[in-house]
Formats: sequence, structure tokens, C-alpha cells
Amino acid sequence: MIIWADGEVTALRGRWPGAVELEVARLDPGSASTAVVRALAYTDLTPTPVVGDRVLLNVAALDRGLGTGGYALVIAVLDADGHPHGQPPQPAGHLVKARYLPLQAMVAGADEQGSPHHELLRDADSLAGLPVVVADLHSALAPILLALRHDRPGTRVVYVMTDQGALPLAFSRSVAQLRDAGLLAGTVTTGQSFGGDLEAVSVHSGLLAARLALGAEVVVCTQGPGNLGTGTRWGFSGVGVGEAVNATATLGGRPVGSLRISSADQRARHRGVSHHSLTAYGRVALLPADLAVPDFRTADRLTGIADLPAVAGLAADVEAAAETLHRHRRVAVDLTGLDDALRDSPVRLSTMGRDLDGDPAYFLAAAAAGRLAATLL
Repeated sequence: MIIWADGEVTALRGRWPGAVELEVARLDPGSASTAVVRALAYTDLTPTPVVGDRVLLNVAALDRGLGTGGYALVIAVLDADGHPHGQPPQPAGHLVKARYLPLQAMVAGADEQGSPHHELLRDADSLAGLPVVVADLHSALAPILLALRHDRPGTRVVYVMTDQGALPLAFSRSVAQLRDAGLLAGTVTTGQSFGGDLEAVSVHSGLLAARLALGAEVVVCTQGPGNLGTGTRWGFSGVGVGEAVNATATLGGRPVGSLRISSADQRARHRGVSHHSLTAYGRVALLPADLAVPDFRTADRLTGIADLPAVAGLAADVEAAAETLHRHRRVAVDLTGLDDALRDSPVRLSTMGRDLDGDPAYFLAAAAAGRLAATLL
């Protein structure tokens, strides 16, 4: 399950809150050559490595060629004799995330006893109509925020990250960049995920913490980077979208559904409205949401989007697929101006290796959900 490797840090590539990116020369026994790989160290879990440090790596995902990140992961920083040295920051609470793994993290939970927010959250039971935009992929976060900024500048938006994808929030460079650009006011990590401004035990308490402790006017709720799918009807991490709809509606919030749509994906199950959205909203979500249905019939107004015919060609199929999700309130969203909002992104837009020009329908659909949420304020 784990492939270990030894290495030496040769360069620091960059850093952002909670993580440092390294170049590491692998010191694999018996190898005739030294491979230099990208590695990531989480500074809440290990000491911060410097050039010349030896490091113990987990290279399983890297050696298997898995796409997200392409990193070796630092397990420990070693001294010259190969023994661990240094100490990461001491834990501040008793909530355990990534439980029972060798690198389990102890954090201070917003909802645990002793937290300054415990009394606020102890009997909390209502989001009081808070709009919560839910989406399948982490890559939807940026376009949702860009649409909100375009239509309602200054909105206080909090990101609630679930644990269906990456567990460390620090894995997401886009979150750090979106915060630096002023598009995100705060973050909450829920379940087994960790590293947010606030930690919460469940999606339910995470949503309440975003609303009550961080003062969110809108929440965006997605998994972290690293979507998992198996090509089966139920075996994909995006089923959590339906569960997030249920949590939001149960707490009296206003769930806003972002549809996963593509005109470029080579897999038939993801062209048009993805089967992930059809299953999550059609089978998993048991309570109604406002579904943002992008009006691709307005695509001819989008001068900043390449391949407009491919986008416009989705209109009938998208509308027909949305009609099958009869439990929900389907809202057609005019896309005018969202091309400008997406082009003005401070972060690189990318989904499954495709940028805005490579799959404009995907980013427009996510932006449509941000626009719909703005109308609910």
C-alpha cells in the first residue's frame, strides 16, 4: 500500500500556508541514476525541510502515475544517520483528523469542548436561509467565486471542504491564491480533512461554524483536490454532493446545486451533464435544491469563450437532463458576462487537465451556480 523512498532536498520550489514544495533527489538503493522528483511537505505534520535535509517519502501515487498533484509526499525529515529530527507545531486541541493513520493530526475543533466557539455551536440548529453552493469537483470552487465577485462584489464567502478528496487543505494552492485575491473570507475543514481556519467534526457542524463563527454570507462546499472515480454508478467521491444538499436543507440553509457539465470530456458518461450529477442530485439528495442550469442558448453573447458552437450545442441535452432531476427547483441562468468573470481569474482554471478554452462548458456551469447564489442574497 505504501512505496517508501529515501531522498535529499535539492531545492525549494515554493510555499503557501501549510505546505512547502520541494525538489528531492531520490536515493533508491541499487539505482544506477538519481531521479529528481517534486515532493510536498505539510508543515503542520512535519518539520519544514531545508536544502540538504534527508527526507523519507511516500512515492506510491507518484510511481503509479496518478494524476492529481504528481507529488512524492514527505513522511519525515531525517538527520545524517537516518533518524527523524525536528518537531512540527504542537497540537492545540484533541480532535483527531486522518484518524489512526501514522500521520494523524490533532487539531482544535470549532465544535469541541474548550473551543471559543463551543457555546455558539452547542445548540445551533439553523443556517437561517444561508445559500450553500455544492459542487462535485474542487475545480468548481474558483469559477463559483469568480461569478459571485462579478455579480455581488464584497460578498463574504467561506469554503467548507469535505473529506471525499484530499484531506489536507494545504494541498490546494488555488485556495491560498483565492484567499490572497480576496475572493475567500475563510475556510472550514470537515470530517477527516484538516487545515482550515476552523476544524469541524461533520459537514453539518462545519456549515454552522461557517455561518455563525465566520459570518459567511455564502458558503461553497466541495471536496478537496483529487476526485476519485471508478467508472461505476456509485463508486465516485462526488456522491458527497447529494449528502451536502441534505445537510444544508436539514439545517434550514438554501442548497444551490452546481451541475458538472462538459463538452470536451472523452468519456461518454461525463459529456453533457455528468452521471455524477445525475446520481448525486437524482438519487442521493433527498431534499430539494436550487439547481443552476446554465442557459447555453445565450452562448452567442460570450465573446470571451472559444468554441462557442460546442457550448451552444449542449443546450438541448443539458435542459433534458436537468428535467429528470424533478425533485429540485431548476433555474435557467443567463451566462452573459460570466466569460469576462472567468477570464479575470487570479488562479489558473483547470479541470481534468483542461483549461477554460479546453472545456468552457464546465467552468460556465460552475459560474452559473455562483450567479444563482448571488440572486438569493
